[in-house]
Amino acid sequence: MKKLKRILSLTLILAMMFTLAACGKTDEPANSGNEAAKTEGEAEYHIGIVTGTVSQSEDELRAAEKLQEIYGDAAEGGMIAHDTYPDNFMAEQETTISKITAMAEDPLMKAIIVNQSVPGTTAAFEQIRANYPDIKLIALIPQEDPAMVGDVADIAIDADNVSRGYRIIAAAKEMGATKFVHISFPRHMSIELLALRRAIMEEACKELGVEFIAETAPDPTSDVGIPGAQQFIAENVPNWISKYGKDTAFFCTNDAHTEPLLREVAAGGAIFVEQDLPSPIMGYPGAFSIDLKEEAGDWPAINAKVEEAVIEAGGNERMGSWAYSLGYSITLGAVDLAIDAIENGTDLADRDLVVESIAKNTEGANWMATNYVDRGTGEEKPNYFLVSQDTYVYGKGYLGMDKVEVPEKYMNLNVDLDALLEAEGE
Repeated sequence: MKKLKRILSLTLILAMMFTLAACGKTDEPANSGNEAAKTEGEAEYHIGIVTGTVSQSEDELRAAEKLQEIYGDAAEGGMIAHDTYPDNFMAEQETTISKITAMAEDPLMKAIIVNQSVPGTTAAFEQIRANYPDIKLIALIPQEDPAMVGDVADIAIDADNVSRGYRIIAAAKEMGATKFVHISFPRHMSIELLALRRAIMEEACKELGVEFIAETAPDPTSDVGIPGAQQFIAENVPNWISKYGKDTAFFCTNDAHTEPLLREVAAGGAIFVEQDLPSPIMGYPGAFSIDLKEEAGDWPAINAKVEEAVIEAGGNERMGSWAYSLGYSITLGAVDLAIDAIENGTDLADRDLVVESIAKNTEGANWMATNYVDRGTGEEKPNYFLVSQDTYVYGKGYLGMDKVEVPEKYMNLNVDLDALLEAEGE
């Protein structure tokens, strides 16, 4: 009997040892590509993402949260580290710089992505490049000189504000606009691509028979803050609609201005083509009290729910966006690009891979990408990409703007920043 018990005990011990060995087995091949980062356990490396807060950059922040959900939070053994820069980043550039550079102090950090790349990003990247040359640096939606950004970042991605300058006006006219109001402020007009887009919009209005009107609103990073800037929009848009008429399309260059602008455009029966950084969740949920908790991450479902609310609010065939968020999509795409470059040695500045990385998360959307061309030198920047997507009009569907060819003169148009800033400040 005792002998039998010893045999059973030995058998049990051997079985346990086999089970433990199987659990700790390491000779199975790892998942290929990006799936390797999704496996359980401590991440082998980290990717840092720095965004604005929910009040200034909700789409980018939500993308970072989604990526932490997919790949894990670096603070808990996962891959993605996330931080935010201050809302008043213009007055707190040192804080912005320190938050970005702090990411590089992590010994596991392999790539740092900033979206939006507000002023201070270039200085932070220069510091990181000097001290940690192996960390890959990705600037999304840069707000500094493109030549400087292109020199210090491995890759930069922004909205194609060159072709959009023409296509937004073409879309506005197709939606019935006879006037187009551009709302901005001097800080934004000192950003080359935003100033260039404004100049293209004004020229396109002349060509397409739409009256161009420039209005100035407070900068949300100024002393009035976001509440004061939003109040200005809420109070003035009804007056502008009364002054210019309902067949006026409104466009603003700032995210914080977008929510009150959408609300007042719908109430006044005017036209809104798309946001500065287009997305179904840019301004629309707050403007029309849309609860998207159940649809979170499901962009077709989000767009459908926003469409229903916009039509109910009176914006049928008069208001639009992109079906997929620019800020959200390029953040996810940038992480895919970084993972492939880290694990497989791919080129971050491969245009086909850039488009593929964005499109893989945006089924059904047609993305276009071109390289930025320096207006002064005519030099094409191989690592600086401008991307765009077709306009989606609520109650109508896609407009087919991706099929509209932009005349060559707009691709080579130059802008006098000093004159524009002087006009914008009047």
